[in-house]
Amino acid sequence: MTGGPTLDVLFAAVHPPGRVPSQRFRYEQYVDFLAEHGVRTTFAPILRTDDYAALYGERHYASKGLVAARGLGRRWRHRGRLADYDIVFVQREALQLGTAFFERAVSRSQARLVFDFDDAIWLQNVSDANRRLAWLKNPDKTAELISMADLVIAGNPHLADYASDFSNAVEVVPTTIDTDAYVQDSRPPNGDAVCIGWSGSMTTIQHFDLMIPVFRRLKAQYGEAVRFKVIGDGRYRHDELGIRGQDWSAESEVSDLSDIDIGVMPLPDDEWARGKCGLKGLQYMALGIPTVMSPVGVNTEIIDDGVNGLLAGDEDEWVSKLTSLLESDELRRDLGREGRDTVEERYSVRSQRERYLSLITGLA
Repeated sequence: MTGGPTLDVLFAAVHPPGRVPSQRFRYEQYVDFLAEHGVRTTFAPILRTDDYAALYGERHYASKGLVAARGLGRRWRHRGRLADYDIVFVQREALQLGTAFFERAVSRSQARLVFDFDDAIWLQNVSDANRRLAWLKNPDKTAELISMADLVIAGNPHLADYASDFSNAVEVVPTTIDTDAYVQDSRPPNGDAVCIGWSGSMTTIQHFDLMIPVFRRLKAQYGEAVRFKVIGDGRYRHDELGIRGQDWSAESEVSDLSDIDIGVMPLPDDEWARGKCGLKGLQYMALGIPTVMSPVGVNTEIIDDGVNGLLAGDEDEWVSKLTSLLESDELRRDLGREGRDTVEERYSVRSQRERYLSLITGLA
């Protein structure tokens, strides 16, 4: 579409750009490519950077209510400008409240509605970190959002199967990595210690805790020859294993991940986990880090066990797979190289961007 008419897209998501993985890895990293082909994006978040301390901190409910009210006001103003846009793109939901008033307004306007989701958000899933905000969630509205959309983009086949009950316009686009940006930083040797690492957030730290029995056994066997790293929750501590969590930072994300020698993505085998899109594993793999994942959901499509990574189910299997990696530099190199190739071929921005462009422009 270079040189042709411009499509105007309103990206109506909850968070500002660069803040959360679901937006960063599913839409934001395509914006420049879309712009090169005549698709212009206007970001319309309901939260501002200074809202987070009140919304997720320990402050009084009045502060949280004020943030919610301001967000509602912002979205109401966006509703009044729908005539300016050809497409409205909603990632998960336009408003962190039970209402779908904004999406309904889009469906009644001339703009086409795109709905994107990358989790089983039709389920009520509340972590310890956001339990205070459970009252804001209304998973029952997911089906309504899907039914109103002109295009539904699902992150994996499990999500697409659910969406297909409510829409005939469902497409699967995997969560992708910008492999031009994800190039492992050079780093000094870590001595004899091999680092096993996990990246996530305070809302998913309970998944990391599934690894504690495994790590205890590895620590007992290898002592100071192995260390463990948590990225994404700076409050996390595990004194016995010497773990001090570090906060996530967009500026140092690639560098922080590059410190990991082996990446892990443990998950429980439940319906919520089966809706996951494998982002943690894909991040490790993109950086050539050998990756071990639970055989849950899309992980079994991403990983060909023993070829581009490893799958581990129960505790003994986790210990066995991680032991094989700890004891073989060659295996770590081989799996890391194959993992990077997999991401480049199937889960990179470069591999999906033409299809993404065609889906968006096809709505016009």
